[in-house]
Amino acid sequence: MTSRTERILIIDANEQARSDLSRYLEARGFYVTGFPDVSAARSLFEDSIPDVIFADLPPDAIRELSKRLDEADSFTPIVACTCSESSAEIVQALRAGAADVVLKPCNEDKGALDDVIGKLFDRVRVNRLNQLYRQELEEANRELRTGIAELRADQNAGRKVQLKMLPDHELHLSGLQVDHLIKPSLYLSGDFLDYFRITEDKVLVYIADVSGHGASSAFVTVLLKNLTNRLQRNMRRQSSDDILYPERFLERINSELLDTGLGKHVTVFVGIISISTRTLSYAVGAHFPMPILSFEGGETRFLEGSGLPVGLFEAPEWEVYEVKLDKPFRLLLFSDGILEVIPAKSLDEKEKTLLELVSGGSHTIASLSDALGLGKISELPDDIAIVSVTDTINGSDNTSST
Repeated sequence: MTSRTERILIIDANEQARSDLSRYLEARGFYVTGFPDVSAARSLFEDSIPDVIFADLPPDAIRELSKRLDEADSFTPIVACTCSESSAEIVQALRAGAADVVLKPCNEDKGALDDVIGKLFDRVRVNRLNQLYRQELEEANRELRTGIAELRADQNAGRKVQLKMLPDHELHLSGLQVDHLIKPSLYLSGDFLDYFRITEDKVLVYIADVSGHGASSAFVTVLLKNLTNRLQRNMRRQSSDDILYPERFLERINSELLDTGLGKHVTVFVGIISISTRTLSYAVGAHFPMPILSFEGGETRFLEGSGLPVGLFEAPEWEVYEVKLDKPFRLLLFSDGILEVIPAKSLDEKEKTLLELVSGGSHTIASLSDALGLGKISELPDDIAIVSVTDTINGSDNTSST
């Protein structure tokens, strides 16, 4: 072992066994303390809880020790040491809370002992890294720190934080009028969206669906808002232009999610609309359903594209798609919760119904919400998020319809 700071506690009434194991572990570079029973080791628990415990104790004592560690909020694996090879006794030790079992004398099979130690300390290090990443994330944005603390302590405050992070309704951006709707299935939503001007010519819009529900998923929405704020600030400072490229935007989200160690991933659709070139460039992070693009007096269709989810893989790549916006248009983005409220059996039928609603005139958030009866549903099966983008450059009719 390369580390010289990891602490191991040995609890064994057999002084010789305790001494032999202690010498072996100290030779491997660990700081080792030994006691004959749990009572003798009480002061050590009060002072500094060890990283791993080797204990020759009956199942009831292991259970009590495990309970004490849980109450201390300590991730400290217990290795049960036993002279018995009985599978029943080994199972009893594991059920009592032991992370692993080794046969005494513990240091006789050095390979097996080293494997157990290596596996346990890998778990300890991963747990500590996760704690560190959470701390770093909490400190990354002072403006959101208070909101994050309230989010954990109080769902009401957490919902207020989410609402404050959302963009304004009916926002006019470079000739586009953008609006949104978010309806959480729980009090906190795992869906998130944002839209803003990144240059005089370009507007970015994205929608994201975080895996899972509740506070942990809502916490990731804070990360997304924090990231977009930093990317905009970096562009103004000319230190990074990642926000101008849909694929690089997804790469940054992917990197930060992996760094948190929260075990969360998101599906994302991000699009950048250029007013001067009348184009939509976009990338898809496994988001579904795809947005619907509708041209005035023309076709209404789902956008095409696919890509990997964000936050699962170390070095994913995303393809960038481009669509010409040569006519007045409307763009509707959805989270997958929209499909849950459509009364159709198959996924194909749900998509077809959604497309028919939009092409039939339900092309605003208000009209689509009325058509689906969202205002009458008291409990949603899943979070629902919708973003509506309307082209207001080529005619006043568009302006009044959103």
